Amino acid sequence: MRLASIRLIRRTRDSVWQVPLCSHARRFTVSVLVGSLVAGGVSSSAPADEGSARDVAQRLAKMPRPWKESMHRVTRLEYEQTLRFWSQKHSDRLVVEEVGKSAEGMPIFLLSITDRSVPDNDKQVCLISSLHGGPERSGTTTILHLTEWLLSDDSEAAEVRRKQIVLLMPIINPNAFFVTDRFGNAHGIDPYTGSGPKNWDLKTMTFMAADKSPEIMAFLSVIDRYQPEVNADIHGIGLQEYPEDKLGERRMYQGQTMFEITGSAYSNYTLRPWDWRVTEAMIAAGKAAGYGSDRFEADAQQCFWGPDAQPIADRFWLGRPRFYTAQVAYAKYHTMVMACEVGWEESGVARLKGLLRIGNNVWEGEPIAGYPVDRVKSFCGHFVAAWGQTADERRRSRVELWNRQGAFTMAMLYPQTDGRDTFVCAVGREADKRLDPDKAKFVAGLRDREGFRAEAIRAFVDDGPELKFYVARGRADGAQRDRPITNGMALRLRLPYRSPELLDLRLNGHLLAESRTDGFHKWFADGYTQVQINIPPDKTREGGLFVVTCAYKPDVRRTYGWKPPLEVTNRSGSGG
Repeated sequence: MRLASIRLIRRTRDSVWQVPLCSHARRFTVSVLVGSLVAGGVSSSAPADEGSARDVAQRLAKMPRPWKESMHRVTRLEYEQTLRFWSQKHSDRLVVEEVGKSAEGMPIFLLSITDRSVPDNDKQVCLISSLHGGPERSGTTTILHLTEWLLSDDSEAAEVRRKQIVLLMPIINPNAFFVTDRFGNAHGIDPYTGSGPKNWDLKTMTFMAADKSPEIMAFLSVIDRYQPEVNADIHGIGLQEYPEDKLGERRMYQGQTMFEITGSAYSNYTLRPWDWRVTEAMIAAGKAAGYGSDRFEADAQQCFWGPDAQPIADRFWLGRPRFYTAQVAYAKYHTMVMACEVGWEESGVARLKGLLRIGNNVWEGEPIAGYPVDRVKSFCGHFVAAWGQTADERRRSRVELWNRQGAFTMAMLYPQTDGRDTFVCAVGREADKRLDPDKAKFVAGLRDREGFRAEAIRAFVDDGPELKFYVARGRADGAQRDRPITNGMALRLRLPYRSPELLDLRLNGHLLAESRTDGFHKWFADGYTQVQINIPPDKTREGGLFVVTCAYKPDVRRTYGWKPPLEVTNRSGSGG
C-alpha cells in the first residue's frame, strides 16, 4: 500500500472536508471520508471480511475513547470573571489591564505578573502571547494553566515573580475564540501573520492596516511599552466544534491532538530563537514531563532552502523565511521570539517553565542572569553588547545599539595573532574616516584626537606581525551615523584560553582597571575567557571612536603544523 495513494474522506451531505494538519502548515491538507478507504489497488466496494472486522473490533475495544467525552468551552463571561477573581485574590502579584478592543468591541486583556514587593528595575520581561487565540484553543488554555501556576505559592513560581515581569495575552482575537472559531478577525486579518507582507512597511516597522486590525495594534502597543527580552507565542489545537449526529448537534471533545513543536513554525523558519540551546532547554523540560517535541528540519534531516535552490526545492525544509507579527519585537527591540505548538496543556506549561528558568539564571557565555539578548552586533568573534548594571539599563542600551546597526564601522588587526587581540568600533562619519586599513595611517590619524594616547596604540600595533586593519564599514548615512550613543555600550573579546594572563588591556590607549561600569571584567565561559570593556554613557556621548588593544599570555602553549612519518622523510632524504 503506497502512502501517497491513501485518501481519507469524510462525507457530510456529499461534501468533503479539507482538514489542516496544523496552523503552521495549513497548505498541507488531507481529505477525510468516514466509512470509505481507497488505498493503492484496494477497492472500496470489495466484500467485507467479517472475520477481520470482528478481530479489529476486539482489538480496538481495549483502546480508550477520549472523543466520547465532551470538554468545556470557556465562555466570555467565565474568562472575564476569572480575570477579575484572580486580580482581586492576588493583588500583590497580578494586574489585569484592558489594552485594546477587537473589531467588534470586545476587550483585549494583558495580565502582568510579578512580585510587587521587589523593585522592577532589575527584572527581565517575558511576554507570552497567543496570536492564534483565537481558534487554536489549546494555546490559550495553556497560558491560563500557566497563569494559575505563576500565581501559586510554588517556590519556582515565586522565584520567577521575584526576578521577572511575566506578561500574558491569552486571547488576542476574542471574536475568534468566543464566536467564530476562525483565524481572521472581522476584516479577515490574521493577527499571527498580519495577513501577508502587503500589510507591513518594514522600513518604518509600521502595520499598514491598523484600522482593520485593532487586535494587532493592541499586541504591538504592549511590545512598544515593555520592549521585552523574550516573546513566546503559543499555538495549538483548534478544538473546533464538529457535527455529532444527523440532527446537527455540535460539540467539542477530548482527544483531538497534534504533533507538538517547540521554538519555531513549520511555515516560517526565521520565527525562532537565535540560540538553538534555548529551544533545547524547553524541549528538555517537556521531555522531563513526559512529552516529546518535533525539531523541524533537524528531525526531517533537511537543509534550509534559498532562492538559488528553487529547481530542487522539494529536497529542502518546507519552511520559508517570512515576516510575521511577533517579529516586530525582534526587528525593533532585539527581542528573542519563538512559536510553540501545544497538543497537551501540561506539555506547553512544562516547556514554558523551561523558558522562564532561563530568565532566572545565568546563560552560558553571559556574565549576569537573564535571557541571552544583550549582544547586538557581531564582528569576527567580537561583539558590541549592552551596557548596564540593571535590567532597565541594559534594556535601554540594547534597544539603542540594536537600532544603530548601520552606524557601526568595525575593525581588527589582521591576520589575527595568538596572544594579541584588537577591536575597533567607530560611530559617526568623522570616526569612520579615521579608520584606515593602513596601520601607520590609522595610528597617525589619532595623534590629534582628544582623549587618545596614540603612542600607546602605536607601540601595540608596531609590536605585532599583522599586515593591516581589516575594516567592515557601516551602511547607514546621514544623521543616523552622527548621533552619539547615549546609553552606554560594551565591547566584548573572547580569548581562546581558560586562564590567560592579561598583560596590557587598553581603551583608546588608556590602561583599564576592573570595573563593571567603567573598565573591564572577565569570566570564563563557553570555552573562552570573555573580556568585556564597559563604556558608560558619559564616555559614549563624548566620542564615537573606541579602540581596544589586548595583549595576553596564554596559560598553555599551542602549535600547529604537520610532518610526514619518519619512514617517509628518511626515504625521501628530506631530513628531520
